[in-house]
Amino acid sequence: MVDVFSGRPLLTRDGRAVDPEEVLQNKIVGLYFSAGWCSPCRDFTPILSDFYSELLEGARPPAPFEIVFISSDRSPEEMAEYMHDMHGDWLALPFHDPYKHDLKKKYNITAIPKLVIVKQTGEVITDKGRKQIREKGLSCFRNWLEGADVFQNFSN
Repeated sequence: MVDVFSGRPLLTRDGRAVDPEEVLQNKIVGLYFSAGWCSPCRDFTPILSDFYSELLEGARPPAPFEIVFISSDRSPEEMAEYMHDMHGDWLALPFHDPYKHDLKKKYNITAIPKLVIVKQTGEVITDKGRKQIREKGLSCFRNWLEGADVFQNFSN
């Protein structure tokens, strides 16, 4: 995953730039393709936010998981508002980064919301993250860990 974003700064919810090589290392990553104008996105985002909080704040040690938001908003202002109002404390690809188009193509994104769960390498664990979170809740993370086969020592 570090390779996927190598050399491209990501943003925190409050707009700070961070190095993906530091913040994504040894983590399973959820690529969240979404937008504030999208009703199904606004429906799922609070569920994803709760899931994220429980994994990172509710577990000791925190789960090796991070989300990177890939925006389909119409402007940087819409993206910032959506992130501020509804998102968890996760990361985002900057609005003007044209790489979002490459990611949509690479992961075959034809509709939003879409949550693609990937390994460190960018290889897909599942492209049904949204469905799995809705149906299984936190228990789906264990399956993702097994699919990533790099986190044998993580337990909750």
